[in-house]
Amino acid sequence: MAEPTFNAGISGRNVVAAPYAAHGGTNNFYFANDDPAGAPPRKPFSNVPFPPDPDFVDRPRITAWLRDKCGRPAGRAALVGLGGIGKSQLAVNYAHEVQQASPDTYVFWVHAGTRERFEEAYRAIANRLQLPSRSDPNVDVVRLVYDWLCAEENGQWLMVVDNADDVNVFYPKPNAVQCGASASRTDQPLASFLPQSSNGKILVTSRSRDVAERLTGGSRSVLSIEAMDEDQAHQLLRKKLQEAHDEEVAAELLQALEYMPLAITQAAAYILRRSPRMSPSTYLADFRKSEKKKASLLNRNMGDLRRDPSASNSIVTTWQMTFDSIRQERQSAADLLAFLSFFNPQGIPEWMLRSYYRSKGFTDETENVDVDDFQSSEDDREVDRYYGSEADSDHGSEDGSGYSSEDDSELDEFEDDLGILREFSLVTITTPEGVLEMHPLVLFCTQIWLSTTEDLRKWRRIYLRVMSREYPQNGEFENWAKCQELEPHTQSVVNDKPENNDDLVAFSQLLHAMGWYKHEMGKYKEAEQLYRQASKGFERVLEQIYRQALEGREKTLGKDHPHTLGSLNNLGLVLSAQGKHKEAEQIHRQALEGKEKTLGKYHPGTLTSLNNLGIGLLDQGKHKEAEQILRQALEGEEKTLGKDHPATLISLDNLGLVLSAQGKHEEAEQIHRQALEGREKTLGKYHPGTLTSLNNLSLVLSNQGKRKEAEQILRQALEGREKTLGSEHPETLNTIYCLGIAISGQGKFNEAEQLFQQALEGREKALGLHPHTLYSVEWLAYVYEQQSRPEEAYELCHRALSGYKKDIGPDHSFSADIKKSILSLEKRLNHLREMTDEKVAS
Repeated sequence: MAEPTFNAGISGRNVVAAPYAAHGGTNNFYFANDDPAGAPPRKPFSNVPFPPDPDFVDRPRITAWLRDKCGRPAGRAALVGLGGIGKSQLAVNYAHEVQQASPDTYVFWVHAGTRERFEEAYRAIANRLQLPSRSDPNVDVVRLVYDWLCAEENGQWLMVVDNADDVNVFYPKPNAVQCGASASRTDQPLASFLPQSSNGKILVTSRSRDVAERLTGGSRSVLSIEAMDEDQAHQLLRKKLQEAHDEEVAAELLQALEYMPLAITQAAAYILRRSPRMSPSTYLADFRKSEKKKASLLNRNMGDLRRDPSASNSIVTTWQMTFDSIRQERQSAADLLAFLSFFNPQGIPEWMLRSYYRSKGFTDETENVDVDDFQSSEDDREVDRYYGSEADSDHGSEDGSGYSSEDDSELDEFEDDLGILREFSLVTITTPEGVLEMHPLVLFCTQIWLSTTEDLRKWRRIYLRVMSREYPQNGEFENWAKCQELEPHTQSVVNDKPENNDDLVAFSQLLHAMGWYKHEMGKYKEAEQLYRQASKGFERVLEQIYRQALEGREKTLGKDHPHTLGSLNNLGLVLSAQGKHKEAEQIHRQALEGKEKTLGKYHPGTLTSLNNLGIGLLDQGKHKEAEQILRQALEGEEKTLGKDHPATLISLDNLGLVLSAQGKHEEAEQIHRQALEGREKTLGKYHPGTLTSLNNLSLVLSNQGKRKEAEQILRQALEGREKTLGSEHPETLNTIYCLGIAISGQGKFNEAEQLFQQALEGREKALGLHPHTLYSVEWLAYVYEQQSRPEEAYELCHRALSGYKKDIGPDHSFSADIKKSILSLEKRLNHLREMTDEKVAS
C-alpha cells in the first residue's frame, strides 16, 4: 500500500510563519543558554526572601513541634492561624535554623497566595537550580521542578509554602477559569506538584485549616497558632520600642491588641514615628477613644467573616488609626498606600511605583479621552513589531518605567513616602532589590478604608491607567520578563470592567497587550478570550467617542480604528493557531477591509493583514486564491519595505508554501532557498525565522523525492530549534514530525516511529485535538502498517478519522487535504480489517 501523500501530512503545519506575522513581524524568540559550559557544581542554597529578624521572639512549643514534624522522612507540617498571627515569621526563623544546622540542605521558599505566584516561585527555583529547558515557554516549569525534587540523588531539601490560603489555588473547581493559569495544567491541581519524597520536607503556612489539612494529609500535621502569651508579647514590644516603658501600661496595651504580633508591631511603629509626643500610654488612650470607629467599620460589614471577629477587629482598628494618621501627616504617603492596595501583595515592582509618581500629572480622576490624542497616540501595534515604530517604546528608562529621569523630585517624594510606610511596617522590602511586599490583610483593609472615604473608585481608575500604560504593548520575547512580572498584578482590574468610556479605553488596551503576551507564550485560548474582550471594548467605546466628537459629520470610526483592527488581526491569528480557520478567515477579511479604508492599500499594516489572509486560505486548501493574495502582499512589501526586509522574506516563504501545495515544487524550492538566504543574512543562522525557512525547504525537497537532502536539512533545523526554542515548542515538534516523514520515506521505520511518537505526545500536550495532532496519528499508523502491525495501525487510523470528523465537524466544508486524509484513512481501514481477518484465520 502506498504511503500517505505529503500534502495530507503537511497541510496547515507549513504556515509556521503565519502566527508570528500577525503583529507585522517575524518570530522573535531568544533564549539564553540554560546551562553554560564550564559552570561550577551547584551548591545547596536558601532562597528565603527575608534575613533573620533580630526582633524575633521564639515560641518554644511551636518550634519544638516544627522540629519534630519536619524531622521525619517526607515530613509535612502546617501552621494555621489568622493573618498577622506570626505564622510566616515562625517559618522564616525555622528555615534559617535548618539552613544553618544543615548547610547541605536546600531551603526553598514558595509564595502560594495565587496560582501565578506559585508558578513564579517554581520558575525562580528552576533558574537557581539551572534546570535544562527552563527557558522554553512551552516547557512545564512546575513539573520540571517537581521532577527534580522527587529525585533523591539531588539531596535533602525543605520547602516553605507560604500564604497557602485559597483552596482553589491548589484544588481548582471544575471548569474554573483563572486569568493567567497555564492552559496545560488547568485540570491538574497544584497540590499534586508538592512531592512526597523521603529527601524532602514541606512546611505550609495558611489561614485556612481546610487547605492545610488537605496539603499535609490530616489534622495531626496541622498546628493552630494562637496569639502570643503575655511574656512573649512583652518581649516583642520591648524589642520593637527599643527601650523600657511602664509595664502596667504595656500590659494593658498588649491586652487591647489581643497579643497579635502584627498588631503589636504596627503599634510600636506608630509610637516610634510620633515619639516623643506619642508613648504607649497615649497610644492606648487614642486606641480606646476610637472604639466608635471600630464599631462603625463592623456595622458596615467591613470585617472579614471568615476570620475570628475578635482578632481581626483589633488589627483593623490599629490599621484604621495608622491609615488616618498617615493621611493627616503626609497625604502623598497615604496616596501611595492607596495605589499599592491594588497590587498582588507579593512581588510588587518598585519601578511601577516610580512610574506612578512620575505620571501623577495625568492620572488625575478628571482625565478624559481626547479623540485627537487617541488618533495620534498609537498606530497598529502589530505593525510596530515589524516596521520599527516607536509608538510603544515607553519602557526605555533605566528603572523600567517609560519616563526620563531629568527631574528626580518625584522620586525624592516617593522615597520619603515609602519610608513612612516602612516605618509603620505596612511595606517590606524583600531581599531582591526593587521588590516590595505587603501583607494581604494590609491591602484588604486599605481598600476597606478607601471605601469609607469614597476614594476606592478613584484609585482603581488611577491604577488601571498606570498598569495599562506600563504593561508592554509588544508581547515579544524581549518583553516577556516584564509581562511575567506584571501579570499577577493585573487581576485587580481585569476582572472589573469599567463603566465609563475613559476607563474602558485603558481597560481594552491592557487586555490587548495581555492577549499578545499570552499568544506569544502559546496560550491560545486565553489569548483569544482577551482579544475578544479588547476588540469589543475598543469597538464600543471608540464608536461612541467619535459619534460624540464628530457630531454633525458623516464619520464614524469605531470599527475601523487601528486599536480595533489590531485586536481583530491578532484574534484571527489565535483562531488560526487553534485550527479555527474559517472564522479566522472572516476576521482577517474584516481587518483587511478596515485597514485598506483607513491606512491605504500599501501601508505595512494592510500588507500584514493581506499576508495573514493568504495563509488562512492556504490552511483551508484554497491554493489559487491564496497564491494570488500572497503574490499581491509580496509585491507590496518589496515596493514598500525592500526585498531583504523580514516581513518581505516571510511573505516570500509563505508563497513557496502555497506553490508547493499546488505541486509547483521546483519554483517553490527556488523561492524557499531565496528566503533562507535572506533570513540567514538579516536574522542569523539560529533565528526562529531562519529555522522556519530551513524547515519549509526540507518539505519541498521531500515532495520531490530528495529525502536524503531533506533529512540533512531537517536535522540541522531540529538542532537549531531545540537550542533556540526547546524540545517541546510547537515549532520544534513540527520539525520532528517532518523529519519523521523524510526518514519513513527512506524505509527507516524504527527511527520514524520514535519521531512520530515524540511529535504526537508533544502535540497532544500543547494543542490537544488539533489537525496537527491528527497528522501525527495518521503517520504513526502508516509506520505501524509498514512494520506489519495491522492491529495497532487500525486503531490509530480509526482514531485519526474520528478526530478529523470531531474537530472539523461532519457538515464542514473540508479542506482538500483533510478530505484526502479521510478518504485515504477509510480505504486503509478496510484494508487493515482484511489483513487482521486473514491473520486471525491463519
